[in-house]
Amino acid sequence: QVQLVESGGGLVQPGGSLRLSCAASGSIFSINAMGWHRQAPGKQRELVAGITSGGSTNYAEAVTGRFTISRDNAKNTVYLQMNSLKPEDTALYYCNVDLFVDLKGRRVRVNRWGQGTQVTVSS
Repeated sequence: QVQLVESGGGLVQPGGSLRLSCAASGSIFSINAMGWHRQAPGKQRELVAGITSGGSTNYAEAVTGRFTISRDNAKNTVYLQMNSLKPEDTALYYCNVDLFVDLKGRRVRVNRWGQGTQVTVSS
């Protein structure tokens, strides 16, 4: 139906930068909101940043001013530019997409999660 492929995670030193990508593919009719969440060991998954179909964005307080979410509608892709990374940003990062799919001629609304990409900030 719909596949989400994430990339861009890795190991980076404090103060460094990474850019995450999440590309959606499949029988997509339209994409509504897209977002990034993260889950650190022993903690609950939390919203990092979100972006609507119109381009409005929202951020968790902990990342405001350091992270930037964007999307390329032509590529069905959402990005997360992460700057000034801190050790506390270490987590498994998941993208989430709310979209309409074409299911045998019917438009059906679904919500999908990516497989997760690890971000580790350490010296």
